[in-house]
Amino acid sequence: MAKLNETYEAMVVFSLKNGEEGVTALNEKFKNLIEKNGTLTEEVNEWGKRKLAYPINYEADGYYVIYTFTSKPDFPAELGRVMNITDGVLRFLVTTK
Repeated sequence: MAKLNETYEAMVVFSLKNGEEGVTALNEKFKNLIEKNGTLTEEVNEWGKRKLAYPINYEADGYYVIYTFTSKPDFPAELGRVMNITDGVLRFLVTTK
């Protein structure tokens, strides 16, 4: 039988081109999107500014954030789609925990 809710983890690397205000706005946007479609199971884990292993879009640094949440199995695909089309997101990965 399929699970109704599953626990997921989303790691996002935000661009620092728009400054801290841009990172804060994107962080709130995704936090609200997750809370609207699921439940944040833990506090959002902000790793902060870190050096990237290799430049992405000519940027050497990124702002790392990890969201842990439970939702229905179809929401992570939608979250990934939204992250993919959002300016300011360098990389993301959504996995089952």
